Parts: sequence; C-alpha cells; structure tokens
Amino acid sequence: MNKFISIEKAVAQVKEGMTVMVGGFLANGTPNAIVDALAQSGVKNLTLICNDTAYPDKGVGQLIANKQVKKLIVSHIGTNPCTSEQMNSGELDIEFVPQGTLAERIRSGGAGLGGFLTTTGMGTIVAEGKPVVCVDGKEYLLEKPLRADIALVGASVGDKSGNLIYKGTSQNFNPLMASAADLVIAEISELVEVGELAPEAVRTPAIFVDYIVEK
Repeated sequence: MNKFISIEKAVAQVKEGMTVMVGGFLANGTPNAIVDALAQSGVKNLTLICNDTAYPDKGVGQLIANKQVKKLIVSHIGTNPCTSEQMNSGELDIEFVPQGTLAERIRSGGAGLGGFLTTTGMGTIVAEGKPVVCVDGKEYLLEKPLRADIALVGASVGDKSGNLIYKGTSQNFNPLMASAADLVIAEISELVEVGELAPEAVRTPAIFVDYIVEK
C-alpha cells in the first residue's frame, strides 16, 4: 500500500469541527510543514490536543493566532500571547491538563483503557467535576482517556511503510498520539527504504500510520 500523499491532501483530511492531536514541544517534533499548510487552509472550529501552543508564528500557535481552534486541551500556553488573549476574551475554551496527566490520558486512549487514577491535581481546579475513587483508603482522580479524529506527528526518520523513529526530545508526544487517533499522518524528515531501520529502534510501527508526507 502506497501511503504517500501531498501536503495539500494531508491538510484536506482535516475537516471543520474535528478533534486533532499534534505532536511537538514548542514546535520541536511538530510536523511543521503540515501545520504551516493547515494554518493557511482556513479550516475552523477545531478541537486541538497538544502539549503547548508554541508561538504565534510557529507550530500550532499559528492555528490559535488565526482563530481556527474553538477548544484547546493543553498543558502550557505561556509562550503564545494569542492563546491567553483568546482565553481571557472567552473566544477560546481551554482545558488545562498537567503535562504527565495529558500524556497518560493520550496513552490510555491509544491503549483502549477507560481512564486511570492519579493524585495529581487533587484539591485544585484540575479536580473540579471529576470522579474521585478511593483505593486502600487513598483518594484518586479518575482521568478519562483522550482520542482524536486525526493525529499529525513529526518523525525524524521513517521508512516507506511508515515505521517511525524520533530523535532526541522530538519523541515527546508523537508516539502516544500516533496510537490514539482514527487517522494518523506522519511528516518524515529523512526517508529510508523498508528494512533499513533496526526494528528495536522503531517507536511507531507502520501499522499505526495511514499516510506519509515527506518533508
């Protein structure tokens, strides 16, 4: 199966109102070519799941600056003033999630779990409206899993079938998100032939990847 598509066709998969996960940490590990094109597409009313909103002119921050996002599920927004401005004006609905909790919620979504228990956020605004479960006399928050219609991930190296490797900190949320979406599009910086990657080095197996965009 040929998984290669153009950036234009990749962006066309993202429809108004969809929930989209985008890998990256301050645009490191973000599929920036796809996101740049998505920012030019005009598609709106997205629910965006990401670690942070990068910068107004870089990474997913462009989607915020363009007001293409209606809801944001995120850990950190401090580097993008557009995000806080829209939050304060009521234009953007933001669900703040502690970083480790965000990662585990995405992992739970990919693993088919109903959620997980954590003490992180107990007694804070994070706990508002969430079920509390008592285990051996200790209380935990029940955090529910996250999934998306589409995940956009950025890989350092990948083969033509979609096996992916992420170098250094670019790994961040990418492997988790690749397992937690109905459709996965990978932007690959360095493309190699099938068989060139050591199997034990692969972090996202090709079975998770629906489409490939070569950077």
